[in-house]
Amino acid sequence: MGRLSDSYDPGPQVAQCGAINLGTKDLVASLHFFSDLLGMEIVERAGDTAYLRGNQELTHHSLVLTQQAESIVNSYSFRVKRPQDVELFAEELERQEIEAVEVPSGAESGRGTAVRFLLPGGGHPFELYYDIEKPLAVPELRSTLPSNSSKRRGLGVRRIDHFNIQTSRETINQAESWVRETLGFNRREYALHRDDTTVLASWMSVTPQVHDLAIVANTFGKTGQLHHVAFNLENLHDVLTAADILRDYDVTFDLGPGKHGIGQAMYLYVIDPGSGHRVEIYAGGYLIFDPDWEAIKWEREQFPDGLTWYGDPFVYKGDARSLETTPSAGLR
Repeated sequence: MGRLSDSYDPGPQVAQCGAINLGTKDLVASLHFFSDLLGMEIVERAGDTAYLRGNQELTHHSLVLTQQAESIVNSYSFRVKRPQDVELFAEELERQEIEAVEVPSGAESGRGTAVRFLLPGGGHPFELYYDIEKPLAVPELRSTLPSNSSKRRGLGVRRIDHFNIQTSRETINQAESWVRETLGFNRREYALHRDDTTVLASWMSVTPQVHDLAIVANTFGKTGQLHHVAFNLENLHDVLTAADILRDYDVTFDLGPGKHGIGQAMYLYVIDPGSGHRVEIYAGGYLIFDPDWEAIKWEREQFPDGLTWYGDPFVYKGDARSLETTPSAGLR
């Protein structure tokens, strides 16, 4: 006898952040940062491409590092809930007349067929997939805990946490609405510009996290930008330990450590020495289980507390933080 849910089709849905493919000019330096210091497992190395995962990720990878001339973001990947959802999303993209291409199985090692498109209003290269291998770590790295893929090493990165992307003020409403209406993300917390209609920043999720994806208005009117990718540590103290260790290895700090009011997680922003991409070391935060959650609006006078509750603060001058961001690749 089947479950009641078997008779109900909710349509295609996104399950989680899957992986990010970062271009790097110095693969050796990036591997030292992500593997030796942050403790991510190198699952596979194929020429100028390396695949890594955190110690609590059973799937093939959550990070792809690609040696290339430009340090751009090659793709943001999201895993969908069912195998058929890849094709269903492809059909929806076609219905909306959004150009999409099929990425064949194995084009990204360990991963099945994906559909690739540019985020409407953002220009970020998104990929949706379901099938992915779940290889065991090599015996010397394999964890005794069956829920862990590998032993804790380095700073003990557990998993990818979220993406924070930027697009222009003129296009952010389109991008944020499309992510919610088509991909099914829920707005959890947000802030608006002075006009009270244009999104300044929005934190959205498909999981109980406050955000799996954040989108922020770029001060300079740029589209297709990565602000940062975040990787998760176990607890708040681990972020302070990370600050101590990374400082001793001359890793460039961008901001922190501190605690966000929005999401209530501890943060430390650093720069990958090989690529120049901004990486957030992230721990804590609250989870949302309420099915009737109402998005929290941060008013202008409150917003500085949302960015930094305590610690090294963001500089807030009435607009999104105006840091240089990393561009994304186009549709290929």
